[in-house]
Parts: sequence; structure tokens; C-alpha cells
Amino acid sequence: MLALTRIAIAMIALLTSANVMAGDLQQGKGKALKLCQTCHGMDGVASIAMAPNISGQQKDYMMIQLEAYRDGKRQHPQMSIIAKSLSDEDIDDVSEWYSNIKISIEQPE
Repeated sequence: MLALTRIAIAMIALLTSANVMAGDLQQGKGKALKLCQTCHGMDGVASIAMAPNISGQQKDYMMIQLEAYRDGKRQHPQMSIIAKSLSDEDIDDVSEWYSNIKISIEQPE
């Protein structure tokens, strides 16, 4: 019975944390419009040669990378400056936006 209680508590904690980490798409879109679209485009398709395409990228990966730029663990002349202005909520929201863009992949024949 004690094991069942622990499992139930763990599942509730997991579900609660998943809901907390659900970014706001509209806030993410607004932040992308202000800070990201010049290089990465609103659709996540880079408009400059040295910027990566980020549409459909995994949200957790994007959040980790943005936090690394913000905290100085990862360096890039533009991204380090931009990321320093992002709060945890901003990172969650903009990652939510770009990760929810649907992409289509076609392999070469």
C-alpha cells in the first residue's frame, strides 16, 4: 500500500510539473517576433546562412540551449546577448512556439 501511495504522489508531481512547463504560444509568438524572427524567421526557417532552422525542434533541447546562452555556458556573439534578456518564462514560451511549428520531411530519392 505504501508503494502505491508513493507511485501516486510521484505521478501527481509529474503531471503538475508538466502543466507548469507548458509555455504560452501567443507569448512565444510575440517574443519570436521581437527577438528571433530576424535570423530564425517566424516559421523557424533561418533567413541568414549562419543561423540554424529551428522549426519543429524539440522544446527541451531549445530550452537547454537558450539557458546555456543566457548563463554563459554557451557562447555566440548575438545569441549570448539576446538570451541574457530572456526570463525562464520567455524561454519556455519561445521554445513552445518554435517546437509547435509542424514540418514535413522528404528524403531524397
